[in-house]
Amino acid sequence: MSTKIDIEKKYKPYVIILSIAVPTVVAVLFGVKIEGVDLSFLPPIYAGINGLTAILLIAAVLMIKKGKKEIHQKLMTTAVVCSLLFLAMYVAYHMTSDSTIYGDSNHDGERSIEETAVVGKSLLVYTFILISHIILSLIVMPLVMMTYLKGWASKVEAHKKWAKKTFPIWLYVAVSGVVVYFMISPYY
Repeated sequence: MSTKIDIEKKYKPYVIILSIAVPTVVAVLFGVKIEGVDLSFLPPIYAGINGLTAILLIAAVLMIKKGKKEIHQKLMTTAVVCSLLFLAMYVAYHMTSDSTIYGDSNHDGERSIEETAVVGKSLLVYTFILISHIILSLIVMPLVMMTYLKGWASKVEAHKKWAKKTFPIWLYVAVSGVVVYFMISPYY
């Protein structure tokens, strides 16, 4: 008979495998281009999902601080689902669309010297936010899965310890995704 404590040992290998497989598959899919499919409507939707994820994360923390464990669990599960939806839409969009270049105001697929001068230092800000968002999104996925697994396995103290590290990173990834969208959206 399996106990909740056994859950972590049972599923930890899957967390490790998914932590490697998902970024690998995403990287491979970024090299796949599907012609003739217009998913240009997706960026505001997945940016909205990132915003919703941030709200859910904050609400979940507030609920657990109030001792409302069931609501916390539901909010966190919803945040995980939102993150999965975001990832699916993000990959689908990039498989069907050319990358948008920050500052490319004439939409010719290149940022000229003149366009670079117009965006100025905001290009550095955008680049910093985008790169940190991408790097932390790779890091946060296994953190989220391990934190969730520890909660599911009722390892409360370990869950809290992991959550204190995972929460700020996940919140940054969610919020920075929205910021990146608003910064790049004039160039779609």
